[in-house]
Amino acid sequence: MRTAYEKFMALPIDKGLLCLEPGDITQPYYCYPVNAEPIGFEGCILYCFLPEYGEMVFACNPESCEDQNVYPLAANFEDFIRLILACGTVNPVEQIVWMTRERFNKHVAKEKKILTGEQKAAVKMLQQEFGLAPMNDPYEYVKSIQENFDDSKIQYSDEYYDVTGIENPKEMPAPDKPLLEFEAVTLAVRKKNDK
Repeated sequence: MRTAYEKFMALPIDKGLLCLEPGDITQPYYCYPVNAEPIGFEGCILYCFLPEYGEMVFACNPESCEDQNVYPLAANFEDFIRLILACGTVNPVEQIVWMTRERFNKHVAKEKKILTGEQKAAVKMLQQEFGLAPMNDPYEYVKSIQENFDDSKIQYSDEYYDVTGIENPKEMPAPDKPLLEFEAVTLAVRKKNDK
């Protein structure tokens, strides 16, 4: 059985219309996790899976308005599709990380007014193919995923730590502890004449 992602990739629609331009990471930005599996791109923003987080969908934005460059958007790919159905493209979904609800609602309304006929047709085809309903409250859904998210398993390159100034866990000093420990051995020395 094909996964939702594989089904999406097989659809004969221009993914770029949804702000998910297909491609590979040929020139990675400093914040792209080293093991990111691309879903699509919106300019320099990468939408991807990270193997250590299973089916969760992430955005990686080198120009983020937040202190973080990598953040989750959806618990799984079907929810990611439902977010796109609610917002018209993935663009408003990615921006939730730094927006208030009021600003997000205004942004979605503005984006929906400028959707082209091709974009509307792509969203309609997506809904027909998946049979999913648009996400009821995209803002609340994404915020709840991002709240208290543990990003400690994200694997960054050395360049990420150089650019951000964050201490690289690979270069952290080892604790003051011997590398190998052996049990104490006592040796008894006997003279030749001792019996």
